[in-house]
Amino acid sequence: MAGKGILAGLPWWVTWVVVPVILIVVFGGLIATAVGFLIGLLFKVLIAAALIAGVIYLVRRFTGSSSSSKSDW
Repeated sequence: MAGKGILAGLPWWVTWVVVPVILIVVFGGLIATAVGFLIGLLFKVLIAAALIAGVIYLVRRFTGSSSSSKSDW
């Protein structure tokens, strides 16, 4: 592997501390944008599921108590 050859003679803290910090500094904005997008998408999916469940609950509650049979539709 080329990656092990480049980092072979360096101390452990360069590999496990300095390199990740440099990558986070360089790509931090991209990482934050991606994480923010995923969290926003998850929030929208949960809100949509809650709204759909609420509508289904209300429709079943009010149509079940007012109609005697399901053939009215």
